[in-house]
Amino acid sequence: MLGAQTAPIPEDLLYDEHVREEFGVNDFTAPSIERIFKDLEALGDLPYSELSRKLAENAPKERAIAAISLGTLIADGLLTVQCEQRGDLKPIGEALKGHAEALGADRRMSRHFKSLVEHSLSGDWEKLKKELSATQSDVEAELVLLRDVHIAHLISLGGWLRACQIACASLKNDFDAEKATAIMRIDVIDYFNAELETIVPDRLSKERVGVLRKDMLKLRKQMEPEGPEKQFTKAQITKLGREVDMLLTRVLAP
Repeated sequence: MLGAQTAPIPEDLLYDEHVREEFGVNDFTAPSIERIFKDLEALGDLPYSELSRKLAENAPKERAIAAISLGTLIADGLLTVQCEQRGDLKPIGEALKGHAEALGADRRMSRHFKSLVEHSLSGDWEKLKKELSATQSDVEAELVLLRDVHIAHLISLGGWLRACQIACASLKNDFDAEKATAIMRIDVIDYFNAELETIVPDRLSKERVGVLRKDMLKLRKQMEPEGPEKQFTKAQITKLGREVDMLLTRVLAP
């Protein structure tokens, strides 16, 4: 029995839905960051200069935190593609590769990095979106090999947090109550909070993941619409944006 539990997973089974399901990685447990980010299309043109951020020079040393940071980078890539800022894709690709190396899941990243650069030069934005989504899938596949699936869930969480941060900043500049209600989905944060309760982080990141759990529960309390018609107000979105900013600063701090 012990041999069966520790036997390596054959490479050709990595994308088999039954194998991924057995190890807890599927569209429900690790939703695509591309799908998470898609809700932001309802906001129209995004103010890229205000929403972009300085990338960390190195991946966090703690695996759980590196996973969250990788998710935020994939969201950064999608923001860059949506705003058609081709010049920023190469450093994002380099950062993605460094994070995948830190997670021990980088064997497929070289070809993704090459494709990101090539597609950015040609301006093929749809292929760039698919490439970024494929990056997440390939990292997840390697994590299945490592039997480290809770890390895959944290990558998705990082993507959602960065998308939420972008949404709050964009709505603060051009507020629309209906769009805010559509984007600030309480069911999504409830899902991630439930996932966090099942995650057992590595020894070094245990304390920081514990802080993240508390911050996420606090954020959930503030996501109930407060307006007279149970819609979000500009003041509430501004406050939510500050909370997400502080949450990401705490969890990703060196």
